[in-house]
Amino acid sequence: MAPGAVFGLLLPLLLWAGRSAVPSNTWMVILDPMKPGGPFEVMAQQTLGTMNFTKRVHDVLFGDVWLCSGQSNMQMTVLQIFNATQELSNTAAYQSVRILSVSLVQAEEELEDLDEVDLQWSKPTSESLGHGYFTYMSAVCWLYGRYLYDTLQYPIGLISSSWGGTPIEAWSSGRSLEACGIFKKGSVSDFGAGPQEHSVLWNAMIHPLCNMTLKGVVWYQGEANKDYNRDLYNCTFPALIEDWRQTFHHGSQGQTECFFPFGFVQLSSFLTGYSDDGFPEIRWHQTADFGFVPNPKMPNTFMAVAMDLCDRDSPFGSIHPRDKQTVAYRLHLGARAVAYGEKNLTFQGPLPEKIQLFAHKGLLSLTYSQQIQVQRRDNKIFEISCCSDHQCKWLPAPMNTFSTHNLTLDINSCLGTVVALRYAWTTWPCEYKQCPLYHPSSTLPAPPFIAFATY
Repeated sequence: MAPGAVFGLLLPLLLWAGRSAVPSNTWMVILDPMKPGGPFEVMAQQTLGTMNFTKRVHDVLFGDVWLCSGQSNMQMTVLQIFNATQELSNTAAYQSVRILSVSLVQAEEELEDLDEVDLQWSKPTSESLGHGYFTYMSAVCWLYGRYLYDTLQYPIGLISSSWGGTPIEAWSSGRSLEACGIFKKGSVSDFGAGPQEHSVLWNAMIHPLCNMTLKGVVWYQGEANKDYNRDLYNCTFPALIEDWRQTFHHGSQGQTECFFPFGFVQLSSFLTGYSDDGFPEIRWHQTADFGFVPNPKMPNTFMAVAMDLCDRDSPFGSIHPRDKQTVAYRLHLGARAVAYGEKNLTFQGPLPEKIQLFAHKGLLSLTYSQQIQVQRRDNKIFEISCCSDHQCKWLPAPMNTFSTHNLTLDINSCLGTVVALRYAWTTWPCEYKQCPLYHPSSTLPAPPFIAFATY
């Protein structure tokens, strides 16, 4: 429970803290840690000479505040997802989940306060959750908070601050971009419908929030970087996480943890017509090229794999799959394990811990630490890099035998040397929830990976 995490229905000012070293219109109060609950009334009093001024804020709850950001898949509203009518009618039980939506604003310099909000702190209603397409409250954010509330049974505050078609550079400070060797401002993406200029959304839609006390962040972005600084995403994403953490920690006077939990959605599938459109690389770079999180470059993070949640018939284009319930459910599993310390909870699908080559048998053996469930055989989803005469090409490695922790692949198609193995390295690896490998008890798909042989 974060100290002083407070949100109310119509909170017109941040409860800032202490005294400023210089005269300022901004002031701050840091509350002692409060148990989750409410509603309460917060009252501030000021005495000037013989005059007393009182400000009251009603219906204030104490709980965990999560910031949700990214591009259009985070921006989609409940109105746009599967079972929208039922979801929009299911708000009465979640009046302790409060929502706030930041307006679409960009700025050349870091702002100290939000220029405007689409939705002030509010109770969820069918109108606020289904206000329109890509407007007001994020569906992923709302559903994620709802799942958390079902588990935690105490108030959750959700801030939606996202903009479709935007690259990570727009959400990054100049500091974090320079750490990755990016110094020039750019607008070079043929995929983006939103602002492309570096740092403009960080300046206007994230930095103004940094005085707040956050429990953590969830993030859904990456599509707009498929053709823009794609090869740097394994730096820009971890750098964004580190910079946001430092900024919110200092901005909140230490109330936000310096390594607060950061969850994200690995990119889903997209009907593109191109064999190489960058999606597999972005998925890999989203993990800083480890294939899993948390990892040494991305501590205290969690990931929802979404490559099996494809949606051919989405009226918003296949880039916008409508099953956001499963996305949010997988995210909340990661939050329960990483952010809330729930033990023995599986929150990521199986990855091989050992890969062995048995060339004389024409087999590659994969050993998994988790149990695996082979939902179907697939002769193309595993591929080997086969090299001969100084040339390498990727060849299918059909699935052969399998058990609860082991899987063998047929590599007889390679007449040279096997130097690498990859899994699900395509934009559209499988149909809806029909990837070959899952964890048996949690229906979590095995994440994509690439591994290189060491001889």
